[in-house]
Amino acid sequence: MQTLKYLTAYSESVQSQVRELIEHNHLAELLRKKYATVHGIRTDKALYGYVMGIKNEFLRSSEPLSKIAFDSKLKVIQHALGTHTTVSRVQGSRLKSKREIRIASLFKEVPLELLRMITVHELAHIKEKAHDKAFYQLCTLMEPNYHQLEFDLRLYLTWQDLPANGDVAESIWRSP
Repeated sequence: MQTLKYLTAYSESVQSQVRELIEHNHLAELLRKKYATVHGIRTDKALYGYVMGIKNEFLRSSEPLSKIAFDSKLKVIQHALGTHTTVSRVQGSRLKSKREIRIASLFKEVPLELLRMITVHELAHIKEKAHDKAFYQLCTLMEPNYHQLEFDLRLYLTWQDLPANGDVAESIWRSP
């Protein structure tokens, strides 16, 4: 029986359905039907504009972000789809802090809906540190379809982990 590391929190019946999709080679087809194309956000500047648009819509009065970037060093294996960090340093008699959001470069080649889910997740950490009820309420406020998108992202990561797929991130949306 295949271990589905991105789906361990889901019921056995859900995992069984995913195993069946994998066995019949239908997982990529299912994702392609739901999400037709990858987004066009390729640069850190474009990502900054995209993230700030969502932040300004939902978290206008929250702390400013000093950096938003794709990060090739983030590895999904370490359970990091993206990161949010606060760097504090003393400057004169003041404590200055900078907030950053970094999103794994792997997500340059996914549909916009999945990038939005990751963005919403990282932005929610500006206000809510823990993955608790308040955190997920904020996520669903910013993206009502958040939980479905998170599940679909987990399906995509599961597909990508299959031995035959390796590092062909965008091929799921380019295959016939």
